[in-house]
Amino acid sequence: MTDIKLSHLNEQGQANMVDVTNKSSTFREAKAVGYVNMHPKTLELITQGKHAKGDVFAVARIAGIQAAKKCADLIPLCHPLLLTKIHVSFFPEPENNRVKIESLCKLSGQTGVEMEALTAVSVAALTLFDMCKAVDPLMVISDIGVEHKKGGKSGDWQRENRSESAL
Repeated sequence: MTDIKLSHLNEQGQANMVDVTNKSSTFREAKAVGYVNMHPKTLELITQGKHAKGDVFAVARIAGIQAAKKCADLIPLCHPLLLTKIHVSFFPEPENNRVKIESLCKLSGQTGVEMEALTAVSVAALTLFDMCKAVDPLMVISDIGVEHKKGGKSGDWQRENRSESAL
């Protein structure tokens, strides 16, 4: 691995927000994923719409969308972005006793949307956990990461194509 310069540190080693003033606005997109592992009966309650708290996926979807919009308020050095698309999806995987959560964020701007996509998945997962913890307190949130990104200085990449040399 080559020497990596952390962009959020200035010459004195202090945290600072990256200056994107002179960067051109370009199309940017990021997709993130994560999982909530749970008891099979919990998954059944959710997917059959029998959970006492109602439509768990609908509430978690709205929470994920709201979280992406608030990312700069949550992550100290993130730029506030004018997102043009936020999509949060849920994919029950009964064979693995889990729900896969995906988010997609898009914009035309001066900085990427990876953090917004990750925040959407994270908060959607936390909301799903919160709504189901009374029936399944042993759920586990796992494997949250960026699947792909498009645009920006570092170009396009997908998780399976990414190597340490790309860092």
